[in-house]
Amino acid sequence: MRATFPPADEQLALLQRGAVDLVSEADLRRKLERSRATGKPLAVKAGFDPSSPDLHLGHTVLLRKMAHFQRLGHRVVFLIGDFTAMIGDPTGKKATRPQLTRDEVMANAETYERQVFKLLDRDSTVVRFNSQWLSPMGSEGLIRLAGRWTLARMMEREDFRTRFQTNQPISLHELLYPLVQAKDSIEMAKLPDVGCDVELGGHDQIFNLLVGRDLMKEDGLEPQVCLTVPLLVGLDGHEKMSKSLGNAIAVDDPPREIYGKTMSLPDAPMWDWLLLLTDIATPEIAARKSAVERGELHPKKVKQELARILVAQFHGDAAAADAEAEFERVFAGGGTPDEVPEIALAAQPLAAALVAAGLVPSRKEAQRMVEQRAVTIDGATASSGQQELAARAEPYLVKVGKRRFARLRVG
Repeated sequence: MRATFPPADEQLALLQRGAVDLVSEADLRRKLERSRATGKPLAVKAGFDPSSPDLHLGHTVLLRKMAHFQRLGHRVVFLIGDFTAMIGDPTGKKATRPQLTRDEVMANAETYERQVFKLLDRDSTVVRFNSQWLSPMGSEGLIRLAGRWTLARMMEREDFRTRFQTNQPISLHELLYPLVQAKDSIEMAKLPDVGCDVELGGHDQIFNLLVGRDLMKEDGLEPQVCLTVPLLVGLDGHEKMSKSLGNAIAVDDPPREIYGKTMSLPDAPMWDWLLLLTDIATPEIAARKSAVERGELHPKKVKQELARILVAQFHGDAAAADAEAEFERVFAGGGTPDEVPEIALAAQPLAAALVAAGLVPSRKEAQRMVEQRAVTIDGATASSGQQELAARAEPYLVKVGKRRFARLRVG
């Protein structure tokens, strides 16, 4: 049965929502119009290197853009970079990223496949592994591929240029990464059951995407359209969301954790989160922002709406309602969570106990939290990081800040 698609202008309005780079709009319009005339969906590629087992909300910005294409009737290719993950994507890195073993990559890839279908439609998603065509190339193929690009052009990449100027090492294998990513596009375009009309990526990936576009032209293939999305600011309100920075919300986080972490987000990045992580119409987001600026709407209400949407996305509406009720009871009402981890410790000073329990990263941070009167023991504010937690039959209920709880059983 021949597929039907909305008019190109209607499709472009959705596809350009929250986008940063589009190379080029004219090419995308032409492809959309051809797709509508022929009834053949576009093939939309996005690559994910399984460099860690968890996807976080920063990854879902790209996944949601893939879902936008699916909503319009197009087919997306979820490309798992099992080969490229062993090289290590240098994009945005200030130092060489450690290379992963084959076993580490495949273990991470299994979790990726499970998590992405929380946002993507399985029936209109093609999953491929790029080792399918990159592994058989061998050393001769890699050398020939490297011969298609110059060092001068490679050094146009901002991260390479910055590292070179600051005398930071750049390994030779990193220079291959944009080229093997381009090879992905070339090989997929040649596969009749896959194709590569559009490649998506984060804004920091634009150089790699354009290399693919250029090499496709050289090979006589129709060049891919390159569309990028912003890098999501993390919970600290400043840095790109990253698990290593501790400012991320994982797709697999429990509902109450997603809700609570979202409520800790500073107000400023909240509007970008609404644009990039929800389906709320852009004019409605602008109206909420104006109401907050006029003092007619409290930012907490907007953040609660955002938190409910995010929990419901991954765990359903019932879990979202439960997470909100728990948050209000614990953090607004001063209660205690239903589930508090219990940790066995030896008798020791409070500051050392907080570190041992994983409630703070260091004794210095523990002392700072105590001095700010942000630590309570059994409901009473702690007076000193040196006070002894002596052995007793009942565990101590310890709270650090607004959201960290533990029962410390000292014996």
